[in-house]
Amino acid sequence: MNPSLNRRQLLKGTAAVAAGGLGAATLLGGTAHAAPAGFPTYKYLGTPFTKANLRYNPTGELIFPCIRGVYDKLAAPLARYYLYYAPHDAPGGICLAYGNSLGGQFTEYPNNPIVKNVWSPHYSVSHVSSPHVIWNAANSKFYLYYHGENHTTRMAWSTDGVNFTYFGRVLHTGVIPGATETSYARVFEHAVPGLGNKYVMVFMGVTGGTRKIFWGWSADGKSWSYDPTPLVTPGPDGQTDISGAHLLKRNETAYIVYHGGSGDMYLTEVGNSFDREVHLGVFHYALDGAPDRGRSAAPSFGTDGGVQYMFYEAGPRLDATIAVARAV
Repeated sequence: MNPSLNRRQLLKGTAAVAAGGLGAATLLGGTAHAAPAGFPTYKYLGTPFTKANLRYNPTGELIFPCIRGVYDKLAAPLARYYLYYAPHDAPGGICLAYGNSLGGQFTEYPNNPIVKNVWSPHYSVSHVSSPHVIWNAANSKFYLYYHGENHTTRMAWSTDGVNFTYFGRVLHTGVIPGATETSYARVFEHAVPGLGNKYVMVFMGVTGGTRKIFWGWSADGKSWSYDPTPLVTPGPDGQTDISGAHLLKRNETAYIVYHGGSGDMYLTEVGNSFDREVHLGVFHYALDGAPDRGRSAAPSFGTDGGVQYMFYEAGPRLDATIAVARAV
């Protein structure tokens, strides 16, 4: 890749349309083509649970999965993997399911939601949603980031990944001039040269009426600094809005994968210093049929037995569920 390209230049990439049409528990057929930058193609595998059978499902829609392996972090976990997700519309609520295989079925935690939209005396909001959890090995704690309302991102911590203690808000619209929303944040370990940080945050910010990807950095995951300039803009992808960003590393550089208003996921190289914006095209095409019905979003990635999986939000807004795809 030509290092002379800067953040505002478009590098046209190619990706193949995913095959579609088989049942929920069947790996889709067809030829697998590499995604941009040599990333694997992900094919729909199934759903980790049946949405209609959930005990807690107040709105009929589930978004923003976050999959985490906990088998090497807890002495007695509920299972090897924890899956965090949430409804979006009021009242929302941060939920948990657990399973022993990324390609298998997950069990709903019986006391969902584990975080509610009212947490006295800290806040009372219409909804909380978009959970993202990291493991802080330095203090053996899970940090949970989530939004509520859409202009505020909050953090809570836990020693078991189930029972959380409120920390406070870590992001709000005041840190991005002109922003009306700052939400859907995900946090990753990534040191940017010269910043003295351990973590980066990527999130959706709404400025000028359009959704863009912004970023921030932190040494401890609690106190944050933010860049007021968008990290990734929607125009070069032919989109008007983008959201649900996730950091990926490959080829000794850093990328952001996110979804656009088209319903597909896109990939942009931002570099290890987060100083580039090289748009590479479609990372993953949404299925026309169920469960995507033209929309795949908010990916979260994991590896089980050497096999790569992608958990994602599948389906139209306000009617979505959580789906799983496998690298082929």
